[in-house]
Amino acid sequence: MVILSILALATLLLCAARLLVGGTAGWGWGSWGGWPEDRIIWQLRANRLACGATVGAALAVAGALLQTLLRNPLASPDILGVSSGASLGVMTSIWLTAGGVVGTLASAAWHAGPALLGAVGALALVLTLSRRAGSLDPAGLVIIGVVVSVLCGAAVMFLQYLMPDAGFATARLLMGGLSDDTPSIVLVLVAVATLAGIVIAWLKGPTLDALVLGPDEAESVGVHVARARWVLLGITGTLSAGAVVIAGPIGFVGLIAPHAARLLLRVPHSNHRWQLPASAMLGVIVIVGADCIIKGVNLGAGRLPLGVLTALIGGPALILLLRRRGWVET
Repeated sequence: MVILSILALATLLLCAARLLVGGTAGWGWGSWGGWPEDRIIWQLRANRLACGATVGAALAVAGALLQTLLRNPLASPDILGVSSGASLGVMTSIWLTAGGVVGTLASAAWHAGPALLGAVGALALVLTLSRRAGSLDPAGLVIIGVVVSVLCGAAVMFLQYLMPDAGFATARLLMGGLSDDTPSIVLVLVAVATLAGIVIAWLKGPTLDALVLGPDEAESVGVHVARARWVLLGITGTLSAGAVVIAGPIGFVGLIAPHAARLLLRVPHSNHRWQLPASAMLGVIVIVGADCIIKGVNLGAGRLPLGVLTALIGGPALILLLRRRGWVET
């Protein structure tokens, strides 16, 4: 309980700090100008903060669910191709509905369905191809996931090539990033879906605890394994799709946040009533913190894409995690 309280306080303080970051300074450090007096600036910063918090929580909880459901510590929306599949769904929707030219970002509200379809489709493909002798192969799962992710990414780049005037709307589907003017309807829909998914997953905490032990043990304590898996995989797809609709594919958050939550809480893997809130708050901390860096530091040639920064942070963190757990030789 103490750790969760500290995480909650850290999350609130970081969110307040994000509202102070902005400005258009030249090369070097950006502006920490205090509370903005201009109402429009306040609204833009608050909108971007809400987007970052929603994306961070969604990806972190989706990663925690995948790691439990698949019993694989390397499972996450980006590694298993779920995020890339959602990106492909959104890009396909843009290409079909806009006739090769992207209109206003308000049309993004219509891309939620294709994003969900792409996320669930990619996950279903990975699970189908990685089955061996009727069960999932942990090593094959990661390999197939990486391959599907690469293929979906290539398809996204091909569709972007067909739309040279697409601009930032499609660039986010390659590198990932937050927008200052995400439509309110899109943000509200995704935020509500994300909150609902997290609450349902939290209520399913005892079911997740049982699934950690294996399907046979879960069945023995009264869990309908097949139904629970479909429900939780649906939640995972919804969370991942919502994150992609707002920010595009963001890597490593869904992988690192659940592991960091377990290390901080020092609780067994079977205590999801504690893990899921901690993972969600850590996801918010990572995304909002990275966005603070992006807005606070101007590199002269432009702002660093969010997906690039999370990869730069998450890559070394993953290597340290692998060495700590003994999954690679030290």
